[in-house]
Amino acid sequence: MKVLFIGGTGIISSACSELALAQGMELYLLNRGKSSRPVPDGAKVLRGDIRDPASVRQALGNLEFDVVVDWVAFTPENIETDLELFAGRTKQYVFISSASAYQKPLGHLPITESTPLHNPFWQYSRDKIACEDRLTRAYREDGFPVTVVRPSHTYDRTLLPMDGGWTVVDRMRRGKPVIVHGDGTSLWTLTHHRDFAVGFVGLLGRPAVIGEAVQITGDEWLTWNQIFELVAGAAGVKAQLVHVPSEVIAAFAPDWGAGLLGDKAHSAVFDNTKIKRLVPEFNATIPFARGVQEVLAWYDADPARQVVDEELDGLMDRIIGQIQTVRP
Repeated sequence: MKVLFIGGTGIISSACSELALAQGMELYLLNRGKSSRPVPDGAKVLRGDIRDPASVRQALGNLEFDVVVDWVAFTPENIETDLELFAGRTKQYVFISSASAYQKPLGHLPITESTPLHNPFWQYSRDKIACEDRLTRAYREDGFPVTVVRPSHTYDRTLLPMDGGWTVVDRMRRGKPVIVHGDGTSLWTLTHHRDFAVGFVGLLGRPAVIGEAVQITGDEWLTWNQIFELVAGAAGVKAQLVHVPSEVIAAFAPDWGAGLLGDKAHSAVFDNTKIKRLVPEFNATIPFARGVQEVLAWYDADPARQVVDEELDGLMDRIIGQIQTVRP
């Protein structure tokens, strides 16, 4: 099977590239060659910038594919480019959407593929919804062979789960309090990228999923308090948690708040029946307690990775100071 990944060296896609190659797929990666992650052995690299369609046409030549996956499409304009480039050139086009596109606040749990898409809080999610809408129309009107995949919070060893990343771990290790949105009891799902890859690669080249949307997430549900405590434990410290309403965080930092009110502030519990039916070998086997050990080991292996955002650190101090001032 001949597969093109637009991207292919990112947090989620890197594990999918490795697994696709391990399963004998002929994998092409279209990218600009600027990723910090190496291209996996065996992949064929096509140099081009998907935001520059002329460079892509030159890189592709007359190549056709069984599957094209765009890992870096975020807006309807990106989708229009892909429709122009790949209509008639692939038997399956896979769009990477986002579980954050599901309605907020949620009407019911668990989340399934039929949960409505509606997010009034976060532009990122609204753009993903618009992308899905455009692709659905292309499928219905023109037979464009789209499959939509909705990951939730998927991580590799380079990605800490909380807003602020390493800055939060640095605060923990310095004995400073850290911010948890709300009361920390909302449920969240974290998925290791190697687990995700098993489900994802199993969908490639499957006629049964043309015109379908499939979510791929882990089955472990953790509260945000538990997530922060697991990160602190892996960092060798005990966290001092300060709970701050998401609306208050949004008042101080609108961008941070949008990602909370539009995603993380809401419990995310998923029903993975569909992906398990389509790909029986999919089973999330890496709990976050083990995955976070990989993350901290990666950061501790090279101090240059331990970058503190001084501006964000100061903002966190101001928010915590304000909360502690107003509390009796």
